[in-house]
Amino acid sequence: MFSPVDIARKARAALKAKADPARARGAERYFKEAVKCYGVRAPEIHALAAELYGLTKADWTAAEAVGLCDILFADAELEAKAVGGLILCRFKKAYTPALFSKVKSWLAADRLDNWASVDGFCTDAMGAFLRRYPAFVEKIKAWTFHRNRWVKRASLVSFIKLARKGEFLPTIYEISESVFPIDDDLIHKANGWLLREAGKTDPGRLERFLLAHGPAIPRTTLRYAIERFPEPKRKALLRDTRQR
Repeated sequence: MFSPVDIARKARAALKAKADPARARGAERYFKEAVKCYGVRAPEIHALAAELYGLTKADWTAAEAVGLCDILFADAELEAKAVGGLILCRFKKAYTPALFSKVKSWLAADRLDNWASVDGFCTDAMGAFLRRYPAFVEKIKAWTFHRNRWVKRASLVSFIKLARKGEFLPTIYEISESVFPIDDDLIHKANGWLLREAGKTDPGRLERFLLAHGPAIPRTTLRYAIERFPEPKRKALLRDTRQR
């Protein structure tokens, strides 16, 4: 049986072997915050995660996958964090309630310290967790008031896939409203993304929400939220939600 340390070692060796310094520099410039990359393409990251999962699926539980994330999330490189998260997502049917506090601790400690890592992990892993344990939907509301921006962003993006299917919409709109006062562009963008997804199954509800809250909504959030409306509707919403 391979231990989390064994798999982490294999992941790092494979990523180093595939590293492309020029691609890494280009990827790093894409972020406002400081990040490090190996420069490995996304398909190769997914293929590596699938390969390593194949070595562990017969013997591991979610606990070992969490242990792997404890190791790889401490790495600076985005690809190492991604491999850990992708493997943990393969064990979603074995998640336990303890994962909720573990994820929060990773975020609060800046183990996932950029929007790509937070979004990649939380949209999949935390979305599956919330569907499996809906009682935690109420608990994640408190994350919006946490001092750490990644905990805040996770409170939004964890609902992306659920919003897309029209699940938990009352909570989604409540969380969305609660972060309007936060002065953080990454929160504004995540909130707009979430609202846009929520509007896919019920665009009328999204439109009513935007009109009801109008000037309180950060303009970045609003622009993201209305992207899928026809152009005349977008222009009307931009006009009708301005501060008068």
